Amino acid sequence: MQTNHPAFSFSPTATPGTYAGAETVLHFGHPAAELEALRTGCAAFDLGWRGKLVVSGEDRVRWLNGMVSNNTRDLGQDHGNYNFVLNAQGRIQSDLVAYQRGDFYLLESEAALIPVLREFFERYIIMDDVELGDISTRLVSLGVGGPKAEEVLSRAGLVPRGVTLGSMAPGQLADGAWNSSGYTLVKDAVEQRGWYELWLAPENVERVWQALLASGAAPAGATALEWQRILLGLPRMSEMGGKVLPPETGQDYALHYAKGCYIGQEIVERIHARGQVHRRLMGLVLNGTAPEAGTKLMIGTGAEAKEAGELACGAEIEINGVKHNLALAYVRQEFVKPAVEMNVAGVTAQVVTLPFAL
Repeated sequence: MQTNHPAFSFSPTATPGTYAGAETVLHFGHPAAELEALRTGCAAFDLGWRGKLVVSGEDRVRWLNGMVSNNTRDLGQDHGNYNFVLNAQGRIQSDLVAYQRGDFYLLESEAALIPVLREFFERYIIMDDVELGDISTRLVSLGVGGPKAEEVLSRAGLVPRGVTLGSMAPGQLADGAWNSSGYTLVKDAVEQRGWYELWLAPENVERVWQALLASGAAPAGATALEWQRILLGLPRMSEMGGKVLPPETGQDYALHYAKGCYIGQEIVERIHARGQVHRRLMGLVLNGTAPEAGTKLMIGTGAEAKEAGELACGAEIEINGVKHNLALAYVRQEFVKPAVEMNVAGVTAQVVTLPFAL
């Protein structure tokens, strides 16, 4: 199987597979060690499963701000923020990060969602001077994460001139040159992850990847990234799309309550005014393997059992040699209390707040 980034095919320990609908590396032999690098050191990883859509045209600022849940109108140049795309009923259709690049916006989301986003957006271009272009194959991404990521980037010479890494805001980016090739350094808009992204032309990926490893980064695959995002309590689109309301996810940084009208705003504002939602994303610690996504959470047994929510995802995650069965779940508001015990298809589970304290 070919990966999105051919540089990874040169690693004898790389195990290829599919993540977020794209071919990538699942791990480099030791997922637990790769997760540890993300948590305590520095890891470099493929972000080829992320795609990019350009929004241009004279009406792009007004039009995009009316399509997404955050305030993209007032973004400073070379800054971005995390957004939801909703339908008229307020249900999440996609998520994305929008970056203001001056003459255009660059939107980043899971690669498999880019055609879906484009089709959805094109339905709302009526008399607007707006053009959409998919540049996913022309501008690809590597990720660098962990508390020592800034040290590695500096050592590798991948800090644009005039940039102080510790001062970059979430979603901020800067263009630079490395070995006579251009690149863009991006501070992840989802602050909890602590990632940096490097946007590159495909032909430069292998050289930059090797430079990161030579500078102290450990290679990490999608398995470690999946474990990290569960530990942090960050749902993927497969766990949000079509039926979930934004406030249920706990990702409040995707919402702006004073920006004006956008698709689905009325529902979001109504929930905000009411002050609570019917269910909320929570963590589960399970006494056994997590059942498949969509499995109902139950309180009590037999005729007295009550439905308490729905499983979003789960994984057996190894940390410091200990394996933990963890899950994310949408739990009904009346059961959103730490230490509440539930039954998930015969597996007992305890509700915990997010992120997981492990």
